[in-house]
Amino acid sequence: MSRKLIGALVALGLGASVATAQDYPTKEIQGIIQWGAGGSTDTVMRSVTPHAEDALGGTIVMQNMTGAVGAIALNHVASAPADGYTLLMGAENPMLYKIMGLGDKDYSEFVPINILARGTPILVANNEAPFDDYAGMMAYIAENPGELRIGSTGPGGVPSVITAMMNTVEGDLDVIAVPYDGDGPALTALQGGAIDVMPAVLGAAIEGIRAGTMKPLVLFDTQASDKLPDVPAVTSFNEDYATYLPWGPFFGVFVPKGTPDDVVAKLSDAYAKGAEHPDFVNLMDNRGFTMMGISGDEAEAFLTKWQQGTAWLLHDAGLTKASPEEFGIARPGE
Repeated sequence: MSRKLIGALVALGLGASVATAQDYPTKEIQGIIQWGAGGSTDTVMRSVTPHAEDALGGTIVMQNMTGAVGAIALNHVASAPADGYTLLMGAENPMLYKIMGLGDKDYSEFVPINILARGTPILVANNEAPFDDYAGMMAYIAENPGELRIGSTGPGGVPSVITAMMNTVEGDLDVIAVPYDGDGPALTALQGGAIDVMPAVLGAAIEGIRAGTMKPLVLFDTQASDKLPDVPAVTSFNEDYATYLPWGPFFGVFVPKGTPDDVVAKLSDAYAKGAEHPDFVNLMDNRGFTMMGISGDEAEAFLTKWQQGTAWLLHDAGLTKASPEEFGIARPGE
């Protein structure tokens, strides 16, 4: 075969590749949701994706793929062709797979199309608790060691991370952790007086706060929320919390690394526009989530900070199966 003919074929192949990327999408896109139908991730993705489809001019067929705390879906998409036709629709859990012994992959295998929104943790108390704010709670713990009862939902959950964060920033707190099977049972126990305080996401606690069945102490964020403007941010009590904040469970859309840049750009633009739709904004607002809508370097920086802070907080609390150091996850600030 002559060099001219080879060159022509190569040029033709490159031209076809460029044309395909420019015309994307030319077929249905598969959206793999890490969790089951009806859960938070499923609800978020099925709300935003139709609006992203309109902006993209294509069809995204969503499929729930459960199992192994989301690892089955992640591994499925990681092994798919990096062509933009298989999306991973997930939450924060993969960032902890390695240290929790749940898998050998995380979002470092992917490009973030859009980190849509995150939950904001809040510390709430039983109405009869003898303190009304964060400073009062800290004083109570100091004066009554081993008496404060704080709810827990297991390693990796919001309560475990927030409790570990408090222990790291404030020094080991002498409190009693009381385990529950989820936020719902724990918040019910809080209102009944079985525990004194509970770290939870704002969306899970806000109705109880508004109804007056529990009292908010502090928001684990760097600024107050417009949903509860009278509740202070924890950094107003101790600036050292800024090392780990903003933090919270999040929702994002990802594609495998190697996906063409212009395809990534089209998807990112589509989901950015989809996330601006009033129906989606209202859903997130009603559920107490903070809109993010970030991609590219900003999303990568958020994921890195989230993983570093969470991994080391849990490891230092003795809740991991492996050290973050084994996977090159640096301590915050290093």
